[in-house]
Amino acid sequence: MDILARATALVGGAMVLLRRTGAPGTQAVGEAPQIPAAKKQGIMTLKMPTAQGWAPGQVPRAAAGLRVAPFATGLNHPRWIEVLPGGDVLVAEALQQATPPKNLLDRVTQATMRRAKALGTSPNRITLLRDRDGDGAAEVREVFLEGQNQPFGMVLADGTFYVGNTDGIVAFDFDATAVRPVGPGRRLVEFKPGGHWTRSLLLSPDRRRLYAGVGSLSNIGDEGMAAEEGRAAIWELDLETGKARIFASGLRNPVGMAWEPGTGTLWTVVNERDGLGDETPPDYLTSVREGGFYGWPYCYWNRIVDDRVRQDPDLVAQAITPDYALGGHTASLGLCWMPAGTLPGFPDGMVIGQHGSWNRSILSGYRVIFVPFEAGRPAGPPRDILWGFLSTDERTAFGRPVGVAIGPDRRSLLVADDVGDVIWRVTAA
Repeated sequence: MDILARATALVGGAMVLLRRTGAPGTQAVGEAPQIPAAKKQGIMTLKMPTAQGWAPGQVPRAAAGLRVAPFATGLNHPRWIEVLPGGDVLVAEALQQATPPKNLLDRVTQATMRRAKALGTSPNRITLLRDRDGDGAAEVREVFLEGQNQPFGMVLADGTFYVGNTDGIVAFDFDATAVRPVGPGRRLVEFKPGGHWTRSLLLSPDRRRLYAGVGSLSNIGDEGMAAEEGRAAIWELDLETGKARIFASGLRNPVGMAWEPGTGTLWTVVNERDGLGDETPPDYLTSVREGGFYGWPYCYWNRIVDDRVRQDPDLVAQAITPDYALGGHTASLGLCWMPAGTLPGFPDGMVIGQHGSWNRSILSGYRVIFVPFEAGRPAGPPRDILWGFLSTDERTAFGRPVGVAIGPDRRSLLVADDVGDVIWRVTAA
């Protein structure tokens, strides 16, 4: 074992052992979560399973009445899914890329992330998958678009294909006959790359506006708030005028977005800050108000102040409490609305892909969950759809779920798995 590997094991293992005895017994979940008092971590708890992938024939576990099978395998870090009107499935393949380490802790962190397959060379492409014979598996796989910069969100609207690259939104003319983007892309909005690099996209119901999730550069404004300008926010782009603005802010890392169709409300899942404990604070699912401020970095759930941050009392007083807690550090990334009847036994609600934690002594996430909705709001505890991505001893990850989308047949759920390099398809058993 080399020196860096020894340091990784020593630092990560020691921090986990020291903190595991104080780990909370239950997760902070729901509309009124019990959030433990903050316990500052001088050195961040760093615990990530080794990425292994799935053995032949091995699949995640599915809820009763459901079946899961591969829709496509052998991809290269698939992160996000977009289903085109004709039924073709687009998959963004991208990966976080390393920056020069500043110290030993950076080196340890990067070594751990590489072992967990969370850091490396990004494929920077979008792949098209097509199930011609309707058997639930894609027979056709083609490169749809390549040479992008960590592509993530994708939207096709009125003859234009939009890509959320880490450094901005790019638009391409679209050939509907060939099912291909045409010509060079046009940069519509620029975003600062680095840090939380994903740029999810969502089209408004009236098809006039495009929303983009842009995460923070750092954990809690570590490099000053000037470096965070334009970040930790959801942006809105007017497709007719080309004008862009921040729609809502104080959202540390808003990734998946979805519309609740009954009220027409925008919802998002947000990854909260690190370094305060296993369940403190919880990641969350929340409705998004125009002009709303959600607390980052000054405070979290119900205006609990983070005293590691130089405070702004006026902004704390404006902070909106999120709607629904999802547990600490679950890395809830994927989000889609699932109408009742899509999967047997599931009412209307939101599906969430939980990529899984690293800043915990006992790991969380590593599953796909469902939050039921009634009258436009969460209504009840979350339910598991898929799990078994993590070994019982927490040492090995067979997969990690990210993006989720309703399948072309409207009777299935697609799940991107960036460690297993699989798109899973969930249907009735």
